Amino acid sequence: MTKARIEAFSDGVLAILITIMVLELKVPQSSSFEALYAMRSTFLEYLLSYVYIGIYWNNHHHLMHTVSHVTGGIMWANLHLLFWLSLLPLSTAWAGQHPEASWPAAVYGIVLLAAAIAWLVLQLAIIKGGGTLQQMIGADLKGKISPILYLSGIGLAFLRPWLAEAIYAVVAALWTIPDRRIEAGITANK
Repeated sequence: MTKARIEAFSDGVLAILITIMVLELKVPQSSSFEALYAMRSTFLEYLLSYVYIGIYWNNHHHLMHTVSHVTGGIMWANLHLLFWLSLLPLSTAWAGQHPEASWPAAVYGIVLLAAAIAWLVLQLAIIKGGGTLQQMIGADLKGKISPILYLSGIGLAFLRPWLAEAIYAVVAALWTIPDRRIEAGITANK
């Protein structure tokens, strides 16, 4: 299997996830601003999840450039990542519909944490399979801080769900800039 096939499959799955999430946004029942305003938590949760999927899509693109040979381990690790990301539409809808509730905010964080762990597993599979990732990965400070922040958010969800969501947004903000080490390494290897 070529890495182009993994990229195409992953791109398709991520596009479907965004489509599912946008279909969860229902048209307001009236034409008033109040009806639109009542949807704010659902829309904000959708926006955050959209950003997360965009982050994974962007970084996945960079990550696949480091692969020289696709192994079975890389394929399964990629599917593992896509599994956790496929739970984003469900956790997004639940957290958006219940912004004051603890469990939806915690489950949203659990899905994000599991996806982050799956990302690390995919990185390890790529490193094990060869390629150039190991030289580019470095200290990976964002990769080490993110799970800690997710765990903090999950715990805080039971005290202040809005604070958990704020932490998840902070992690997304950290990752909106693609990993410069990988980007620089790809440019240097051309």
